[in-house]
Amino acid sequence: MMTECIQPWRKFAAILQAVLILGIPFLQIRGQSALRFDVPSLQLHFFGTTIWMEEFFIVLVGIIFLTFLIVLLTILFGRIWCGWLCPQTVIVDLSRFVDRLENKGVIYKASAYLAMFAITAIIAANLIWYFVSPYEFIERLFAGDLSGLIWGFWIVMTAILFLNFMFLRRRFCATVCPYSKVQSVLYDNRTLVIAFDEKRKEECMNCAACVKICPTNIDIRQGLSAACINCAECIDKCSAMMGKRQKKSLIGYSFGLSGESGKLLRQNVLLIGVIVLVALVFLLYLSAYRTVLDVTILPNPAFAPRTAADGTVINSYVLAVENRGDKNADLNISATGSHGTFKITPDHMQIANGENRKITVFVAARNQVLDGKVQQIDIEIMSTESNNARTRKAISFIMPSDDK
Repeated sequence: MMTECIQPWRKFAAILQAVLILGIPFLQIRGQSALRFDVPSLQLHFFGTTIWMEEFFIVLVGIIFLTFLIVLLTILFGRIWCGWLCPQTVIVDLSRFVDRLENKGVIYKASAYLAMFAITAIIAANLIWYFVSPYEFIERLFAGDLSGLIWGFWIVMTAILFLNFMFLRRRFCATVCPYSKVQSVLYDNRTLVIAFDEKRKEECMNCAACVKICPTNIDIRQGLSAACINCAECIDKCSAMMGKRQKKSLIGYSFGLSGESGKLLRQNVLLIGVIVLVALVFLLYLSAYRTVLDVTILPNPAFAPRTAADGTVINSYVLAVENRGDKNADLNISATGSHGTFKITPDHMQIANGENRKITVFVAARNQVLDGKVQQIDIEIMSTESNNARTRKAISFIMPSDDK
């Protein structure tokens, strides 16, 4: 069991998380927010990559991966999320002045209410910044140009968060949080828990220090409780009290209760681990092979297949190209077939980032290279700078109807 002082590490983790969550919206990569879902364009900006709505199956696979990863971590480490990383826990820990309101004067209470209102207003704005750029938000706020919709979200979210962090606080974890209910189903006899060592219960001084320090008011000596958030406050308190007797803490992290048997790598862990690994590999595959070009090719209805005077057969197509990249693209266009060389005109185009552009192209081939009335050819569009800006489409090349 661990008996070292844990709270400084939890405080460090809380401050680090607060800095990251507040700071990420201000971070920009290639001119876009590092992490933001842009509602008007239905685009997800994810650390330098822009995922369009048509590609949201990648996000779905990512959600599946994260869901099973959370299940795996819960089976192995229990409520480690609740005690160390959950925003509810972090914000409550960083606003402990609210817990000291009892027997305080009016000025202290008023200051606490104002401070919590300011904190929740910033948190609510921070949540909006993951949908609206904070630079745009702040500029429009000072210009008095925030839309009614944004104001409405901000006011409602601030009110909900204020009531939660001012009055509900730790009770949220024990009563409202759905994740705490799910965890009890996922636990087994080797899940990491904070537990009282029953083998040494005769050493307990009955000082009740662990009960007094518990933010959810449970007695860890009575066994596991769904209200326990694994904050480890009781571990540090018991360690301090037992340290006076030169003994180790009676409470600590352990994989299962004392006397329980089992292996860390058990059947359910291996099964969920395989699912997590498969989802991760599939996600990486989709990310690596996604193209920033979306291309649709259709026959040109205004130009029927025809034979030129020199015997060249010409077909025409309409190319609809959408550039989903974050920069302008310089594209080469080529046509290939299994029965000869095909020439495409034009063979080059430029398209701005985010632009959806249509062009008409003409594909020419000598009729002697053709085999039958119709054959499949490939039209490839490739960026001159980036290999992932590349796509290939198959299309039918048709002999003129008057050819025999």
